[in-house]
Amino acid sequence: QVQLVESGGGLVQPGGSLRLSCAASGTIFSLYVMGWYRQAPGKQRELVAALDSSGTTNYADSVKGRFTISRANAKNTVFLQMNSLKPEDTAVYYCNAGHPSLPRRYDYWGQGTQVTVSS
Repeated sequence: QVQLVESGGGLVQPGGSLRLSCAASGTIFSLYVMGWYRQAPGKQRELVAALDSSGTTNYADSVKGRFTISRANAKNTVFLQMNSLKPEDTAVYYCNAGHPSLPRRYDYWGQGTQVTVSS
């Protein structure tokens, strides 16, 4: 059983920065595609950033140039560095782990961490 535990959310002013962390346990972390998703009130969950085992990244257009996803395989941890935050970045952020050989229904999800961007 894979467990994902997020941390690092909070309240930040517009233009500020936050770093989210996701610690994974119970799997061979380095094989998984790791991602961050977010869901704002009244909206669907959307992909923010993803990083596969080869280092290839994928970002939502709305965060390109501001957010950076990275991973530390030795620590089974994935990070999301968020800079130049905007009020529209306010959402619950979820960590996701997906094995590239399995259907998406086998993905794992963290419990979510709230990010609020407000003055």
